Amino acid sequence: MTGIYKKFKSGTDIRGIGIGNGDEPLYMSDEFIARASAAFADFLAEKTGKAAEELTVAIGHDPRLSAERISAAVVRGLALRGVNIIDCALSSTPAMFMAVLDLPCDGSVQMTASHHPGDRNGLKFFTVDGGLDSPDIAYILEKAENIELGDVPATITSCDHMKQYAAHLRSLICKGIGADEADKPLAGMSIMVDAGNGAGGFYASEVLAPLGADVSPSMNLEPDGNFPVYVPNPESSVMIDSAAERVKSTHADFGIVFDTDVDRAGCILSDGRELNRNRLVAMISAVILENEPGAVIVTDSVTSAGLTKFIEAHGGEHIRFKRGYKNVINKQIELNRAGVDCPLAIETSGHAAFRENYYLDDGAYLVTKLIIKAALLKKSGGSLESFISDLEEPAEELERRFKIDLEDFKPYGDKVIADLKALAEKRDGWQAEKINYEGIRINTDKSNGDGWFLLRMSVHDPILVLNLESNSEGGTAKMLSDVTEFLKAYDKLN
Repeated sequence: MTGIYKKFKSGTDIRGIGIGNGDEPLYMSDEFIARASAAFADFLAEKTGKAAEELTVAIGHDPRLSAERISAAVVRGLALRGVNIIDCALSSTPAMFMAVLDLPCDGSVQMTASHHPGDRNGLKFFTVDGGLDSPDIAYILEKAENIELGDVPATITSCDHMKQYAAHLRSLICKGIGADEADKPLAGMSIMVDAGNGAGGFYASEVLAPLGADVSPSMNLEPDGNFPVYVPNPESSVMIDSAAERVKSTHADFGIVFDTDVDRAGCILSDGRELNRNRLVAMISAVILENEPGAVIVTDSVTSAGLTKFIEAHGGEHIRFKRGYKNVINKQIELNRAGVDCPLAIETSGHAAFRENYYLDDGAYLVTKLIIKAALLKKSGGSLESFISDLEEPAEELERRFKIDLEDFKPYGDKVIADLKALAEKRDGWQAEKINYEGIRINTDKSNGDGWFLLRMSVHDPILVLNLESNSEGGTAKMLSDVTEFLKAYDKLN
């Protein structure tokens, strides 16, 4: 069975199809899930030095229709090793990490496929150190192939950990504002939450409403694995546009959108403007830098030139690192261990990790920080909008993807990037970014696009991704034309 399970590896997660049958190459069968769960128990035993039967593991899931079947298979695999199981049922992904600290337990498993379609599902594993890294997932999948299955009675207790997690978020808001919960510190604020029928509805009913906020503008709060409106994703223009219209029509002070498992978020300002991507990074950076001047903010590679100016103008330093939320988080951890003050790592997708919150990417924690600031500003007659009034935004943004038609695609993609870098060194009007961690980022003068473009390998797929940004109308078209002309020489791209 050598190597058959590696197809389920998706970065630092296990992902596949949850609804379907064995005819689908990526179908996550009961047997596969049970083996992977038993392998996680073995991994956890090695990591903690405990016997497997001494371990306690919490499990939870988002509202996908395959959750019941996959939960049963996870229980079967953990029971095979004699692990004690705490069933947290419907949960957000960040809450399942917090369960490791709160309950306590040795590890946890969250069943989710994040923003992917409803027929997908997956497994995320946590220990006290946070989510697993890519080599850990590879190790677990390799180990899973050799596990013999059987049926062993499971020891399971139930726990509504989401109530404890919601109480934690309420306490953060109260502490940040300087008020008691009984004072209803969010009274007078109207907040729209769009959970997209994922796991995020609790934020309206269990966090905001008990603190006095008017959450009546909210929508799609009821968990529903059919995702009848749209699959929740803060990067989806359909979801963002719908939320923006809702904020404007209800005259809400603030809007929040979550992805399915609530590890990502986007926001809407009171005037209906989107607060995502560069704007979201700028907003939370400004909030952080008020109290930590000189701090380093780590982002992914596709953030704008205007964002760098913004962070520097607010007294911070911007490190534009690699795409992939785990990459930016690991860079943040590395910097702090080296003695560098780096309180925030954030990806334009809406993943944001705070040092003060165990380096955990948590969409609910992110918006909690913004709501605290919004409440304080409301008291003094200010607004969140003013916080990013000096953010220089591009006139145009564009993304294009080019598939590499090769099984061994990475060397080919690396050669394309290297060749483009060599061309940039000779071409007038193009200047390669001096400090760059991913792909090749090229700044262009006014006659060559008036902005920048980045050609990089996709984090997981055989795809070259081209991101472009211009300060002038028509600039992205000029850069796209020049790059696609260059790419014509590579016959394995389409």
